[in-house]
Amino acid sequence: MSQPSLFASVTWTVSRLTQHIRTLLESDVVLQDVWVQGEISNLGRPASGHIYFTLKDAGASLRGVMWKGDARRLTLPLQDGIEIEAHGHIGVYEPQGQYQFYADLIRPLGEGLLYQEFLRLKALLEAEGLFDPERKRPIPELPRLIGIVTSATGAALRDMLNTLRRRLPLVEVILAATPVQGVEAPPQLVIALAALNLFRPDVILLARGGGSIEDLWAFNDERVVRAVVASNVPVISGVGHETDFTLCDFAADLRAPTPTAAAELATPITITDLSAYLRGMKTRLAASTLSLLAAHQNGLAASAARLRFVSPLRRIQTDRQRLDDFARRELSALQHRLALDDSRLKGYERRLESLNPLAVLGRGYALVTRHADGKLVSQVGQVKAGDEIQIRVSDGAFDAAVLQDKES
Repeated sequence: MSQPSLFASVTWTVSRLTQHIRTLLESDVVLQDVWVQGEISNLGRPASGHIYFTLKDAGASLRGVMWKGDARRLTLPLQDGIEIEAHGHIGVYEPQGQYQFYADLIRPLGEGLLYQEFLRLKALLEAEGLFDPERKRPIPELPRLIGIVTSATGAALRDMLNTLRRRLPLVEVILAATPVQGVEAPPQLVIALAALNLFRPDVILLARGGGSIEDLWAFNDERVVRAVVASNVPVISGVGHETDFTLCDFAADLRAPTPTAAAELATPITITDLSAYLRGMKTRLAASTLSLLAAHQNGLAASAARLRFVSPLRRIQTDRQRLDDFARRELSALQHRLALDDSRLKGYERRLESLNPLAVLGRGYALVTRHADGKLVSQVGQVKAGDEIQIRVSDGAFDAAVLQDKES
């Protein structure tokens, strides 16, 4: 029979005890970073945006909660009865004195093993240099032929074709249809990539829509990854949604977040860009043509001027002008010479007039010449009585006879 202690034991309040239990649980490193698998039940989604659920298996159940911020990133549609794996930590909800699981990530059951395989293959292929940025090839800016590897019936193909038709309707597309999930998908993807390489397109789009890691697993297959690396044509990988990553994304020359984005990255230059470029080229061509024509016109004008300068007609015109100048100068010289001669002649006339014996006749003198020989009689001895003489006065002449000779 047990006896009560003589000394009173420590009495805990419910709150203090609950806080102590919470401290113990939250100080356990293992319980603060744990993956738990089980079946969802009692799923609840109140207006607050948080998610409440219970994880259970055959032997136990665990209450869980995912806060609104983490729930926004959740892509898996949750419902009662599905098997999941959830990551989070263990804590205590003090108002009810109940421990519970606080989840920050939820994925389908089995995804963890696939993810581990994904990491193993990634490390292996990365060590071989298959993901090195140095081996990535540039994507052509203006492709003429684009190859597509995807399902012929999926929405991804329609989205890519619509995008290519809208952005660059001039481009030709060749499709290598293939399954994109399931066990038959990897070898068919390898065959499709090899077949497209025979047609030598400018770029290949390897794409499919989103899905779970199991749906996308064909694009993590080592055979497909190596086929992407071996392609002689640049490859753009557009597999899944923005948050999905596959090994083909790392191996491709360029990774696109979606199939539509892959089509956009394959056509960096659009029909709008080409139209604007052609308009600009047309404007520059017109300006260059006008400038060239102006330069040629100036050149022709200069050549015509030089030709006129050395042409025979110009020489003839110059010679004519020079001849006219010579004629004008000769006429001027002649006129000047004639004026001088006229002035000199008038001087001579004036001098001759002053010496003209006839000029004195006007002053009452007379000029006497012998009639017989016309000699001037200047002395009395030159005539004798009976000689006929002619006497010239100022207004004429008359004959006379010498009555007698007389010496002075």
